Amino acid sequence: MRPPRFLPRPLADDERYVVDDTTGQVWHRVLHRPLYVDVDRSGTVYHAHHLRYFELGRATLMRDRGVPYSGIEASGFLYPVTDTRLTYYGPLGYDEPFWIHTRPARLERVRVRFEYVLVHADTGADVSRGYTVHCAVDAARRVTAVDARTAELVEEWEAWTKSLASRSLP
Repeated sequence: MRPPRFLPRPLADDERYVVDDTTGQVWHRVLHRPLYVDVDRSGTVYHAHHLRYFELGRATLMRDRGVPYSGIEASGFLYPVTDTRLTYYGPLGYDEPFWIHTRPARLERVRVRFEYVLVHADTGADVSRGYTVHCAVDAARRVTAVDARTAELVEEWEAWTKSLASRSLP
């Protein structure tokens, strides 16, 4: 199965962010390398570790945007995963560099969705794609509205994507 085209182009002012030339969407990215413990007997990254990489991408994006999870949790909000999707496209081996691309994709009253694309840094080949959906809960684990800081992050991201897309129109 072939993935949809993903053509990330770094933003001139900050290499942590890219624009996908096929969709105009803005993505955050972080470079990572699998540790030896991440690979299975076949020498390939164990499938469940892709979800860990998604978490690394999401946590780094939020920290880089000034909204670290530790601050969200300190304000009384938790975000357990309620849904996930993961599609694999190619292998990734020990110490092979890859980019974790992450973007906040949807905001609902009590949920937020993040999307991910893992890309082999040397070949540019898609490794996997997926998403996670998180439900906002308070300290007593009761479902609650998404906190203001997270909602603002998603709304700013959407505005940023629209702004960049409008500048690239002929």
